[in-house]
Amino acid sequence: MESTATAPPTTTHTSNTDNHPHHHILPETSVLVAAVITVIVVLLVAISIIIALLRRVKSRKPNNDNDNDNNNHCLFVPHSIVTFNGTKGRRLCMNGGSPCRLEPSATFKGVQVFTYKELQSATDGFTEANLVGTGGFGNVYRGMLRDGTVSAVKMVRREGKQGERAFRSEVDLLSRLHCPYLVDLLGYCADNQHRLLVFEYMANGTLHDHLHLHDSRSQMLNWGIRLRIALDCARALEFLHEHTTPSVIHRDFKSTNILLDENFRGKVSDFGLAKIGSDKLNGMISTRVLGTTGYLAPEYASTGKLTTKSDVYSYGVVLLELLTRRIPIDTSRPPGEHVLVSWALPRLTNRVAVEEMVDPNLRGQFSRKDLIQVAAIAAMCVQTEADYRPLMTDVVQSLIPLVHNLSVGSSSGSFRFSKRVSPRS
Repeated sequence: MESTATAPPTTTHTSNTDNHPHHHILPETSVLVAAVITVIVVLLVAISIIIALLRRVKSRKPNNDNDNDNNNHCLFVPHSIVTFNGTKGRRLCMNGGSPCRLEPSATFKGVQVFTYKELQSATDGFTEANLVGTGGFGNVYRGMLRDGTVSAVKMVRREGKQGERAFRSEVDLLSRLHCPYLVDLLGYCADNQHRLLVFEYMANGTLHDHLHLHDSRSQMLNWGIRLRIALDCARALEFLHEHTTPSVIHRDFKSTNILLDENFRGKVSDFGLAKIGSDKLNGMISTRVLGTTGYLAPEYASTGKLTTKSDVYSYGVVLLELLTRRIPIDTSRPPGEHVLVSWALPRLTNRVAVEEMVDPNLRGQFSRKDLIQVAAIAAMCVQTEADYRPLMTDVVQSLIPLVHNLSVGSSSGSFRFSKRVSPRS
């Protein structure tokens, strides 16, 4: 009986305790649900933004060329890469896949875009009277631009994909490389099938012509001028190899690609075969063997392994040309003298032999000490083992005192260096 009588209050008490907290749980649950929903919405928005950014970054990447010779390691500003098509007008690739049409004579980072008609007018119809150079790349004409600037207009021959790649490479590199020892690119034309490059005009043509044409021009290059040209070219390669990230390998450094201005200062030209090195030591990359016989480094010619030291070897060959006035490969000479490097190398370390191998036009213009130093630089540059070749910075530092010593006094011949050292010294 007692058990039955106490049961109802117990039940009633339990019911009251259940109802009391129920009023507090509902608002807390609502807040929790709202917070969860808010977090989910924020996460969804964040994910959407991340996906959009990833798509945008992906769209900015330049299209890869399937050809192995195309460079995929270029870390220069992406929006300055130039693309061309065969339609009317010129396009400059900006921000990856969003090309922007440029009007005739418009400028982009200092490089002008010309129509074919503009350059045809500048060169008087590409007449023979304005022809200043010829080569495997095409003809070069002297031109007068509308603003009165004298220029050199190079008409690029398009022979397959290599010609188009060389044209694009030269425009892309030179529009971003600015150095007083490189020939300035003023503009280009990619109008329909026409491919033309417009450079600053170099009044004294190529170093090759002055050294190897059988006329009086070689006599104009006395010892002082040749040393100054050697220093200018060394500074150009130093800039490409050691002041550009990643390094630029010219790959076709030779006397025909060294141009001389009105003061016989040297500038390096023709970057159609240039490559961007990797971030590894010396920028080693594997590529097809392209270049000019007689200037190719042995390891590059045999394996296709290209480094900045390949350019150093080519520089050494040019330095031998400046010393001897011999071409790199000359089958008209007696046996044993066909290849300039193999003939000269054992003589470069012999004080008597090195004087005998010097260009006769230079006799009496130099001190024996200076000649021995230049010969030693050349010998180091053309070493068979790439690791034994110097950096171009070392070459520059070795040549500077020789050139400055000549600039303090006067060199023999008609050329006199100014005592005032220019910024390019």
